[in-house]
Amino acid sequence: MPNAIDRQILRIALPAIVSNITVPLLGLVDVAIAGHLGSAAYIGAVAVGGMVFNVAYWLLGFLRMGTSGLTAQAFGRRDLSEVVRLLVRSLGIGLAAAALLLLLQHPLRQAALALVGPPGEVRRLAAVYFDICIWGAPAMLGLYAFTGWYIGMQNSRIPMLVAITQNVVNIVASLLLVYAAGLKVEGVALGTLIAQWAGFLMAAALWAGCYGRLRRHAVWRGLLARGAMRRFFAVNRDIFLRTLCLVAVTLFFTSAGARQGEVVLAVNALLMQLFTLYSYVMDGFAYAGEALSGRLIGACNRPGLRLAVGRLFAWGGIMAAAFTLAYALGGDAFLSLLTDEPHVVRASHSYVGWALAIPLAGTAAFVWDGVFIGATATRAMLLSMSVAAATFFLVFYLLAPALGNHALWLAFLLYLLVRGLVQTGLARSVERKAFGNQPDGHP
Repeated sequence: MPNAIDRQILRIALPAIVSNITVPLLGLVDVAIAGHLGSAAYIGAVAVGGMVFNVAYWLLGFLRMGTSGLTAQAFGRRDLSEVVRLLVRSLGIGLAAAALLLLLQHPLRQAALALVGPPGEVRRLAAVYFDICIWGAPAMLGLYAFTGWYIGMQNSRIPMLVAITQNVVNIVASLLLVYAAGLKVEGVALGTLIAQWAGFLMAAALWAGCYGRLRRHAVWRGLLARGAMRRFFAVNRDIFLRTLCLVAVTLFFTSAGARQGEVVLAVNALLMQLFTLYSYVMDGFAYAGEALSGRLIGACNRPGLRLAVGRLFAWGGIMAAAFTLAYALGGDAFLSLLTDEPHVVRASHSYVGWALAIPLAGTAAFVWDGVFIGATATRAMLLSMSVAAATFFLVFYLLAPALGNHALWLAFLLYLLVRGLVQTGLARSVERKAFGNQPDGHP
């Protein structure tokens, strides 16, 4: 049985890892092309514009996570009518949110640029980039709905294919528009916009081809049922508030490093790439946790859920050991690939021990995040994130006068560790709530 569970975990996790790794390439391609346009202002404009959209879409990521857990549970119950309704609900809310972004695009652009405060020419070009890319909001938020639904249906291959296609389209379209059509920042932005819509249309076409038969299960009478809508919004509200805490910690980490000088800022940015790379892999296993736990809870299979959680933690332990060993042996080589400034690499030696501890500290948080999303235990996720974020800020402000940047890294590690510990403490109550008095199914 463990072998079967392992195969199910890897069947979902591996394509999800590929998808996660390809996502930042969209922004990287834009920056790389802008970097060859003859002025640093183009790089700054794309970086600023990209950051604004990254934060906005990150905050709206609840569309993917909320849809994933609810869909997995409906799929486990074999409630195909609800499976279809969940996709329609998620798409509808995503497109409504996109319409609101489009309606408020001008004040949003002004507020974002005022907050970031780029210099004159960068500000003008960033506004051009924003005005074009904002029209990709319906595609991006619609794609979040599709991605969450596919993962809930235990299918991470389609999101992987969509992510790869988006990157290919982005590269080709941007290069043609910039170098063949002679456009500059407009060409970079249009290339991104085309890639976003290509991804959304591909996700919709693959749904029609692979899942179109589900149309016969569509029963629209319960689409806006009060109970279902209340649960949908409650799940997404908790995930949104949790994401706000996560964004606050992430942005503060960067700004606190910046206040300590450009060398410390560069060191923190480089070492944070070690966490980012690890998180791409562990998010793949979190996606597997979402899909499997939701399906097993929907099927009332308590023994199966416990077995799946145990195997997810086993894979998490393997990944933590592998990343710790890889970073210990090749950390300097990896950092040297990211920068040709030897003094920055040397300065990182004082803090590299903190980065080596990240995989061990963060494994439980990643695994439980996936399981809790599948269980739609979003209130427990919000509680654990709130306690962890409070720990982060408390530790930093208490120890920063004495420890400086070491206090920032200690606070970040405790933030990861506390998330996992609180979720571990809540896991039994989450399980009881998920199954209630329902009898165990058969694994």
